[in-house]
Amino acid sequence: MKKLFYLGISGLTLFEILNVYFIMPMPGSQRMNSLDAAYFLYSYRWYFRVAFGLLAVVVAIPTFKNSKWKWVPGLAVLLALVVMYMFNFKMVANQMFKQPANLVFKPRLGNTLKDSSIVVGVEYNGEVKAYPIRFIGYHHQVQDNVGGKAVIVTYCTVCRTGRVFEPTVKGKQEKFRLVGMDHFNAMFEDETTHSWWRQVNGEAVTGLLKGEALPEVESFQISVGQLFKVYPNALVMQADEVAVVNEKYDSLAKYERGKSKSDLTRTDSLSWKDKSWVIGIELNGVSKAYDWIETNTQKIVNDKIDNTPVAIVISADGQSFAAFKRPADSVQFRMRNDSLITPTKAYGFTGLGKNVERLQRIPAYQEFWHSWKTFHPSTERYQ
Repeated sequence: MKKLFYLGISGLTLFEILNVYFIMPMPGSQRMNSLDAAYFLYSYRWYFRVAFGLLAVVVAIPTFKNSKWKWVPGLAVLLALVVMYMFNFKMVANQMFKQPANLVFKPRLGNTLKDSSIVVGVEYNGEVKAYPIRFIGYHHQVQDNVGGKAVIVTYCTVCRTGRVFEPTVKGKQEKFRLVGMDHFNAMFEDETTHSWWRQVNGEAVTGLLKGEALPEVESFQISVGQLFKVYPNALVMQADEVAVVNEKYDSLAKYERGKSKSDLTRTDSLSWKDKSWVIGIELNGVSKAYDWIETNTQKIVNDKIDNTPVAIVISADGQSFAAFKRPADSVQFRMRNDSLITPTKAYGFTGLGKNVERLQRIPAYQEFWHSWKTFHPSTERYQ
């Protein structure tokens, strides 16, 4: 009887730990290919809980009666309850990082963020909205509407990268919740099928919809100061009152500038280290990474990806960046006052110019090097 009791208690305790271990940043968990195992445990969690729980309950009375030290089984039960509480209410991703209670946006007049704050911007149908990474880095995802288009704006602080998608699955607008992470990248669960979706590319990586992908919405990363220079009518998301009251944003104040001391979110000071920043671009199925330090020093890189002429630029503020297709390989840009200049033409930081065709912007992402190379294993490096 005692063996069955302790088997039930031990099984229940171990299950609750493993159910969270595989999808949270714990020692060794993020370097394992354990996603399907994690999803299996999560999907059948109540079967495991009922089975181990019943096993312990059925033999609980005789176990306590026949125990010389009755505090031992009592302590085992208490330990199991503590583990269940911690791993279901304190260490669950969507409990640790809650969604904003209210979304509030302000124009330049009324905006409370400093010009140096970094935002992920979305421009659609004449409307521009910006989401500060120090806010969405905590929330991990914000579901909103820009210019009539439903969007889910996501950010993973452990990968240091933002992505924006349409929250549309099989033609239906879907809701998502943060469920954890895999290979150090945030994952979201859709409300309908409970499939898990990867933040870095919007792909369903396990569940009924495995292999499906959310449509990506073009976005850009820019400082608030630069945002209002190029988009004077932009709206900027403000701090959520609930998060402010609970001081949830404070830990990200240094992260934004690359000053975080956490092992998960710190920044390496040298190039091409795991926590070094890169600008990642994927074009025509070919991916390439550009070292942030070198690019920030040069301010502009004229290059080719899959034989397509491109230009990668970082503004004078050292925070805002963009990538464009060059009209031809012979057209070499240089930077002056945050404008892309040729001997005969000039383009602003958005690719617009006077009496010239707008430059085509290419999706480009700031990302930790370890993240970019994990999800783009064949990536090239600009040297």
